[in-house]
Amino acid sequence: MGALIILAIMSAYLFGSISSAVLVCKLFGLPDPRSAGSNNPGATNVYRIGGKLPAILTLFCDVLKGMIPVWVSYFLGIEPFFLGLIAVSACLGHIFPLYFQFRGGKAVATALGAMFPVAWEMALLLIATWLVVFRVSRVSSLAAIITVALAPFYAYWIKPQYTVPIIMISVLIMWRHQSNIVRLRSGQETRIQRPKSKED
Repeated sequence: MGALIILAIMSAYLFGSISSAVLVCKLFGLPDPRSAGSNNPGATNVYRIGGKLPAILTLFCDVLKGMIPVWVSYFLGIEPFFLGLIAVSACLGHIFPLYFQFRGGKAVATALGAMFPVAWEMALLLIATWLVVFRVSRVSSLAAIITVALAPFYAYWIKPQYTVPIIMISVLIMWRHQSNIVRLRSGQETRIQRPKSKED
């Protein structure tokens, strides 16, 4: 079982290292999201650069990056704590992708996907939290920060056996949002706007 766990953790990192945002932008002939918009290879920035369809595709693929490794590991009988570490590894792959010069995103969607196979109730609660905060604020980073801050409490309430790995993921994502937190405190964080059409 030890070798299986190590293999699952390594596989999760390698799977998480696939940068959906970069590949989707290449597919649609868009600029590299690491050097355009907010310079973050995530669904929100892809939306800024190219609109709804590329952003939705990026989001879907980022969710799958977290979901598939955890789902497979769950069916292989790996224990909850190590499932959490596999989820953390997938998030680390997204943040520090091996195939893309270790320049990755902030892992919110990947973390969410990793929760679905083992705690779908919590995943839905996190989605609802993000949607409510985003609808009120129109600031994606604020919605993400509040959501991940509440995630450990949701875990303790719904799936206490995953509380420690969820704390690890939350700290990791909060750390990746340092620059966003600085801009939020100074009132400089931008709201999401619809991309301009070619006719504008």
